Amino acid sequence: MKPANRIADLPPYLFAEIDKKINNKKAEGVDVISLGIGDPIDPTPDNIIEVLCRQAHVPANHRYPSYFGMPAFRQAVARWYKKRFDLSFDADTEVLALIGSKEGIAHIAVAYVDPGDVVLVPDPGYPVYKSGTILAGGKPYFMPLKAGNNFMPKLDEIPGDVAKAAKLMFLNYPNNPTSAIVEDGFFEKVVKFAKENDIVVCHDFPYSEVTFDGYVAPSFLSTPGARDVGVEFHSLSKTYNMTGWRCGWVLGNASVIEALGRVKSNIDSGVFNAIQYAGIEALDGPQDIIGKMRDIYKRRQSIVVESLKEIGIEVTPSRATIYVWVPVPEGHTSASFATLVLDKTGVVISPGGAYGPSGEGYIRISLTVPDSRLKEAMERIKKTL
Repeated sequence: MKPANRIADLPPYLFAEIDKKINNKKAEGVDVISLGIGDPIDPTPDNIIEVLCRQAHVPANHRYPSYFGMPAFRQAVARWYKKRFDLSFDADTEVLALIGSKEGIAHIAVAYVDPGDVVLVPDPGYPVYKSGTILAGGKPYFMPLKAGNNFMPKLDEIPGDVAKAAKLMFLNYPNNPTSAIVEDGFFEKVVKFAKENDIVVCHDFPYSEVTFDGYVAPSFLSTPGARDVGVEFHSLSKTYNMTGWRCGWVLGNASVIEALGRVKSNIDSGVFNAIQYAGIEALDGPQDIIGKMRDIYKRRQSIVVESLKEIGIEVTPSRATIYVWVPVPEGHTSASFATLVLDKTGVVISPGGAYGPSGEGYIRISLTVPDSRLKEAMERIKKTL
């Protein structure tokens, strides 16, 4: 039985492949430490869990939820954006609940991309930007993110015919996998570019609160004119250690929200209400987890950076995200170095080339394991190299 061509064009999902490698090594009896996936090991706060438990006992919550998210949840998202960015949104028309932001990122291509349409994808970038495009029949056009340009795409190097053919542009700052932060003035250039070429800008913003050294990440939607051309995806996953809960949102341009909502109402049946109530508690409740989380990730970043320095790999500490983006030693590709580390040490790291062609020459180290395991992983790597 032959699957659809779009499946043949779809590469294996990076993190599913990492899971396979982990399971294979464990089957061999190896004590595996995974620094490959950005899945926080630190617990969800008790107050959020308590709300979930309480709401799970409410019979009304066991029925189909709203396709678009409970009004109370969408209002909580709008309140959070007002507190955090001083931006006001109409919760009825400019906010849409998602089953985690990954789902919405994939489905927005279904809403806007016809077969053969172009989508501008950061390279390296979160794999779903590319895979969602392929599943919708679109053609990804890679925007290289290079160290020489501080991992920002050069909009003026996108050919005019490509820009005119593009339907969507994905951006992501603070960035995964490079940990780069957005430069002042860049979002203004993006708005101008999008208006000139009739492109919907999709800014992926899950690491907005994972910032260090006083850095405050700006929302794309704070940029004048941004709401005319785009939307912003966000979730509870990284801010509140809720990756498995699958609860996020998209907000911004009302017509884009409506189009994505139309797709979703034909595909899924919304987010379990009890989880949305827990999400409201996360957004409206105590926010002390954010400061604690920042301290944890900054400390872990220092462990990695200092350990790499001891073996001659210089890395500039980033001001955001839960990753360290590391150039591989001379004589290695991303894949060969990741394979060497796994085979010799039992430590899983992500090869940069898996995030796009411009990721070649780097590996990504995730900071989402306990300090003791992270130190052990780095000691194994130091002894091997």
